[in-house]
Amino acid sequence: MCGPAVVSAEDRDRIAAFRATVGSVTQSPFGSDDEIGMLNLVDAASAARILSEADPWKVFDLSVDYFIGMPSWTAFGDIPYQIWMSHTPSGSVRDDPAGVGVEQNRRVTYSGDTIAMYTHCGTHVDTLSHFGYDGKIFNGFSEHEHLASRHWTVAGADRHPPMIARGVVLDVAAAHGVDCLPDAYGITEADLADACKRQGSDLRVGDVVIVRTGRMTYWPDASRYLRDEPGITLGAARYLAERGAITVGADNIAVEQQPSADPNNYQVVHCYLLAEAGIPMIEVLNVDELVAEDVHEFAFLGACLRLRGATGSPMRPFAIPLKRS
Repeated sequence: MCGPAVVSAEDRDRIAAFRATVGSVTQSPFGSDDEIGMLNLVDAASAARILSEADPWKVFDLSVDYFIGMPSWTAFGDIPYQIWMSHTPSGSVRDDPAGVGVEQNRRVTYSGDTIAMYTHCGTHVDTLSHFGYDGKIFNGFSEHEHLASRHWTVAGADRHPPMIARGVVLDVAAAHGVDCLPDAYGITEADLADACKRQGSDLRVGDVVIVRTGRMTYWPDASRYLRDEPGITLGAARYLAERGAITVGADNIAVEQQPSADPNNYQVVHCYLLAEAGIPMIEVLNVDELVAEDVHEFAFLGACLRLRGATGSPMRPFAIPLKRS
């Protein structure tokens, strides 16, 4: 169960959170050139182990689809998701973009499209370059030395390995007996422990941990989904980090409680997980079908797009239930 943190001395040396100093970026336990933090715990042996425990009687898709008008960070000035046709069958007849003539364009039905979006839109990863302190990010990389005119030269989405790991969803909403936690509710360490106890789950070093607030019950109503989000507090984030989580995700768009309870840091959990604990985050995860089937522990599979230097990337993660004893 999710009791007091019990990790081996070897694991403790590999958990960046135990090196953290409040309000400062942490030097990685994996070396001065490390760009992925706790994702270093994903290796061939750990991936083979969790896949051997999987029972693919059903594969759960944990992502949302992308569409015009979907909830996103437009309130922060970022562009909304957009899609438009760049080639249409009738347009090709008129424009002849391939230079093949009218007859071929009438015969060959050609369609193509283009998208524009903020990289933190829909189900997506936050990389370690997304938030930091005083012009620096995890492992001491600085804006002055490592930020080019277009993107960071370190810690981007292109550095992320595919995630194949044990996953655990902590259904805090169910532990409270509600479909969705109240607006702006701050999830505490005690809430996470109660969720573990209720569903009989434990947390292990190397886990992908997903917190269910119930916010996805409002999707895709942006007026409800985005407003005053319930989410984890700094204490809850530290609780997960010190138990060896390699990634922390949630079904809301910020993972953390919004508005922030810290008057001096409007994204206190982001700063802690990314800059201090070296833990990437996954936002806008849809786990409602998963918990409806009483699946709380699973093999987690997912990979972000290899967007060079990007602070975030769309992701399509899957959950495969574990064999029942």
